[in-house]
Amino acid sequence: MSSYDDRPWLAVYGDQPADYAIEFESALDMFRTGVERDPSGVALRYFDGTITRRELDELTDGLASGLLANGFAPGDRLAVYLQNVPQFVIAMVATWKAGGVMVSINPMSRQRELSYLVTDSGATVLLALESLYDQVAREVVPDTDVRLVLTTSELDFQTRNDERLFAGVTRQRHEGTVDLLELIDRHRGQTPPPVGLRSDDVAFLTYTSGTTGVPKGAMNTHRNVVFTAQVYRDWVRAGRDGAIFGIAPLFHITGLIGHVAVSLLVPAPLVLAYRFEPQVVLDAFVEHRPASTIGAITAFTALLNAPGCSRDHFASFTSVYSGGAAISPTAEQAFLAATGKQVHSAYGLTETTSPMTVTPLGATSPVDPTSGALSVGVPAPNTVVRIQDDEGRDLPLGEIGEIVAAGPQIVAGYWGKPEETAASLPGGALKSGDVGFLNPEGWVFIVDRKKDMINASGYKVWPREVEDVLAEHPAVRESAVVGVPDEKRGETVKAFVSLKAGAAVTEDDLIAHCKERMAAYKYPRSVELVDELPKTVTGKILRRELRG
Repeated sequence: MSSYDDRPWLAVYGDQPADYAIEFESALDMFRTGVERDPSGVALRYFDGTITRRELDELTDGLASGLLANGFAPGDRLAVYLQNVPQFVIAMVATWKAGGVMVSINPMSRQRELSYLVTDSGATVLLALESLYDQVAREVVPDTDVRLVLTTSELDFQTRNDERLFAGVTRQRHEGTVDLLELIDRHRGQTPPPVGLRSDDVAFLTYTSGTTGVPKGAMNTHRNVVFTAQVYRDWVRAGRDGAIFGIAPLFHITGLIGHVAVSLLVPAPLVLAYRFEPQVVLDAFVEHRPASTIGAITAFTALLNAPGCSRDHFASFTSVYSGGAAISPTAEQAFLAATGKQVHSAYGLTETTSPMTVTPLGATSPVDPTSGALSVGVPAPNTVVRIQDDEGRDLPLGEIGEIVAAGPQIVAGYWGKPEETAASLPGGALKSGDVGFLNPEGWVFIVDRKKDMINASGYKVWPREVEDVLAEHPAVRESAVVGVPDEKRGETVKAFVSLKAGAAVTEDDLIAHCKERMAAYKYPRSVELVDELPKTVTGKILRRELRG
């Protein structure tokens, strides 16, 4: 079978339908149905605090009414500048109830970045942690369209105040701001007027990382959100066996869909722990016994390397997925050996509203015999993934090219950027910027990012292949491979490597390890040992920072 339109991957789904109905007009309808199904069930757990679905409905009614009373109008944007706290979910749902669009902002953003995101989105309301307002936002807000600043604390909705996370944190009140919970209390018991959200309306703006120019606001619609939440429920089984653990940052598309949206759909409890701290997360696993999660493989590696990590910490999980970056077969096997659980692969981008491809729960991702790469799954339902050359022509199955996807999860475009939309989303299909291939059964394999390809003496070297070989060495915890200038070869291969605790190995040992296993033009000519590799808050390794 050689046609993408024949969708050979459908066989992987077994008896599931080829065409997959989207169940709700909007994500708000999805939330309301979940409340009706289980009003007394727990919606959110945050350390020792809980919020039921009925309470979440009441809190969001109060906030939506408060927003409208302060001039917020349908179509307006509310920017959320928070860690993984219940207020994030409250703000998301309340924004929809007020007919608006949520803008999710990385809490690691500093003044220049925050200023750009708030200005570009045209947000009129900003919700920030008190500490982030004090340290960053207070200098930004006066030069933006923000008319209302809401602040809140990570100490709210729980009483444990874990010193590992909250040491030195105190409540702060800032002039010109309004406390979130006080605003909700002033409007508690009020019901906002009905809003007619449609499937094509924008649910939230999620900003790309800006690795190739300035960040762009992807317009994730309500159709996108509902569809991908269903994919997580039905093919990942998120929430169907118990609580979902929010290991990924909620501002990121993985957290927005793989944690929040699917928890609203099922409905299922969502467990939050402020931010990723391995020991705190492991303790929360034991306390709350969640059934599913999805996160970057780097986060799972950090958990496995945390003191005292054991199989018991993962005993309750029935669904564990890795997204955000392709994982190596070595990492997959290491997780299985340490936890007794299979980590499944999924793949998506901000512009695909999380999953573009997914390994159905219980299926085993194949390993490509030539490259040694582990598949990132098959195209999600209603999704067609193609491999194309630089001129946009389809390549035969098995050939390497750019991954291009079309389906209900593809965003409507980039906020205020029609030229960028036309370039990256021609005809509504996404040109991912990732290089890979499909095998004849329709399994997708990622080779690397197009921009990360190394040209060594005219030969193409894909960093991920070298990283996978390095991962096979027992001393290696993580690695990142980049191209560096070389007078003779144009570029040559350099590896940055962090080691496992207590491991000892030399740079020459690692070079020899690769040289024995790779073609002469591929193996790294230099290795630099580092304590930690630079990463985004979502756990992706930042190769660009290593190029210097």
